[in-house]
Amino acid sequence: MSLTLHFHPLASFCWKPLIAFYENGTPFEPVIVDLGDEASRAAFLKVSPTGKMPALRDDARDRTVLESTIVVEYLAARYPGPVELVPADVDLALQVRQADRFYDFYVQHPMQKIVGDRLRPKDKTDPFGVEEARAQLRNSYAIIEEEMAGRIWAVAEAFTMADCAAAPALFYANKVEPFGEKFPAVRRYHDRLLARPSFARVIEEAQPYFKLFPYNNG
Repeated sequence: MSLTLHFHPLASFCWKPLIAFYENGTPFEPVIVDLGDEASRAAFLKVSPTGKMPALRDDARDRTVLESTIVVEYLAARYPGPVELVPADVDLALQVRQADRFYDFYVQHPMQKIVGDRLRPKDKTDPFGVEEARAQLRNSYAIIEEEMAGRIWAVAEAFTMADCAAAPALFYANKVEPFGEKFPAVRRYHDRLLARPSFARVIEEAQPYFKLFPYNNG
């Protein structure tokens, strides 16, 4: 098989390319990385020297592709399917990429700050930084609430890479800073994402690992 995806089922940034794979039924070999296992870590570092997931290996083209957004872009360009994850229209493509960056930088990043702080030793925590991250999430929810008031998907009428980014970002963000009743459009969008078969499959496959998530609610 030409494509091999190195990832961990619990890692939010790995969910983005997984959704992309499942949206178009693109065949690939999954390789789950366990950075706590010496052999698994050593093998992965040969693929991704930074140790960051996900990493895509395309043996047919002798290419290694790193970073979640670039992996999805690569799939859209080299292995396109019926779902156009990056639109051919230049203006729409720019909107998709902008939304993708928004969800990564202003939802995923503060969410990971909060989760990472929970994993720190008690004498190394950063309460001020965590509150800043929570404030950033609430501000991001307000922006999404306004944008999604009249939309089904993140950009235009079709499911795109932007939704691949939004799905894991909102799923985990809602665990650490719940939407509550203040952001009904965000909640409805989140519910639509949960109902998407590609995302439902990602969540189902991650179920055995959720016990490791520090904000696990069962």
